[in-house]
Amino acid sequence: MLAVHLKRPDIFKYESSIANVSIGIAERLLNLFIAGSFYSLFYWIYSHHAVFNIPNVWWVWVLLIMATDLVWYWYHRLGHEVNFLWAAHIVHHQSEEFNLTVSARITVFQAIIRNVFWCVLPLAGFHPNMVITILVVHGAYSFFTHTQLIGQVKWLENVLITPSLHGIHHASDEKYLDKNYGDVFVFWDKIFGTFQSEEESPKYGLTHPVKSYSFLWQHFHYYLELIEACKRVSGYKEKAKIIFGGPATLDQEIRPALEQKYLQHKSSSRYRFKFKTYLNLQVIAAVVLLTVITSLYAILGTDDKLFITLFILLTLINCGALLEQRKWIFYLECLRLILLLSYGLWKFDIFEYVTLPVTLLIILAYVFKIDSLYKNRVLRYEEINS
Repeated sequence: MLAVHLKRPDIFKYESSIANVSIGIAERLLNLFIAGSFYSLFYWIYSHHAVFNIPNVWWVWVLLIMATDLVWYWYHRLGHEVNFLWAAHIVHHQSEEFNLTVSARITVFQAIIRNVFWCVLPLAGFHPNMVITILVVHGAYSFFTHTQLIGQVKWLENVLITPSLHGIHHASDEKYLDKNYGDVFVFWDKIFGTFQSEEESPKYGLTHPVKSYSFLWQHFHYYLELIEACKRVSGYKEKAKIIFGGPATLDQEIRPALEQKYLQHKSSSRYRFKFKTYLNLQVIAAVVLLTVITSLYAILGTDDKLFITLFILLTLINCGALLEQRKWIFYLECLRLILLLSYGLWKFDIFEYVTLPVTLLIILAYVFKIDSLYKNRVLRYEEINS
């Protein structure tokens, strides 16, 4: 609404925003299963291997936020310079728009890698409770640096990473590449020679844009590129150079070849997805279910957690498939329906009757050609009036 009020609706694109939010939902969902494990790991490291006994006094909190941002800087920088780390982080940079929804583009793979780096903090001697508290604050700050609605604030750039400075980090312009890795403070970029202020307006996204809104493709395309690159060389040494080398060393012809093999082309900018309400309801359903599983995680049974997780992930894949107008989406919809029916029958302890609704669905699909109706009615774009 603020973007519209300021006459900047161009900074949001519907398809990109849906893709951004979908990736964020998946990360929050899967992180439920690993967050507690990492807290336990932090506590074990602190209890058994802490180098110093750092007290909980006011000045230590200042030291901790500085140390957290320094760890972030090197985690972030290595995430750009090492291929197997970039494979997890690249998702955050795929959007060709730069707005608040981009802050959600964090995969569970990136979250796991990031938490491994955070282990340095309890190892140094910071109590895990302090570490978790600072990580919440640190993460909250970065949300607000993903926007174009705040211009350059020159005096603030002497201390903090501003939206303008972080926008440079998301740019694909050659002069802006590999700059501004800091999350809160600019000190580290200036010390290590990676600071860059905004000069020309940046072009956002990757130097070689990803030609898909697919939830699965956006998560896994770079892993497929690494696998393909490793197949093209012989010997463990050469394969290791690919895995631990930098993105610039990867054969740039691999991605187009994989896109040709696996993807439909992205729709023309003259067209947009027609059934936004249907897609919006899917995203809202995923958010509601995420809220439910987050709120009731401690009391839900394993079967409930598995069902909600699987249903949300299938819904997010479904959202990406809708944006891509995938031909197989009807069968994915059927799979979600079958999953929902199976769960209901399981909870009522009559799972043995699951074959009845499945058989009925198959008969209806065959007799009334539901798959054709779905493809003709739902898999449609509308032309944007000029």
